Amino acid sequence: MYTSLFDTLFADSFFSPARTVYVVSDSQLEEIKRKQREEELNNLEASRKKLEETYHSRIKIIDEREHELQEELKALAPAEKKTELPSEQTEKCSVKS
Repeated sequence: MYTSLFDTLFADSFFSPARTVYVVSDSQLEEIKRKQREEELNNLEASRKKLEETYHSRIKIIDEREHELQEELKALAPAEKKTELPSEQTEKCSVKS
């Protein structure tokens, strides 16, 4: 039998609508909706928990870095004062002379 290009084109599953229709009762539909809402709520709770864990870990990293920088500044501050003290002492010595 001869098939035309037109028949071949529309017989292809790409072009023909491949819809599946389900008929459910109202109670089944409500149960499906309830399950979907519960799943969405569970996903939101899991997402919130992961986000909070990530937030707290980043805060911890920032706090640690802030502490490190403060310690470095404390270590640098006396070194700067030590270099200033000899210059002050030399000035005092020159004034006394």
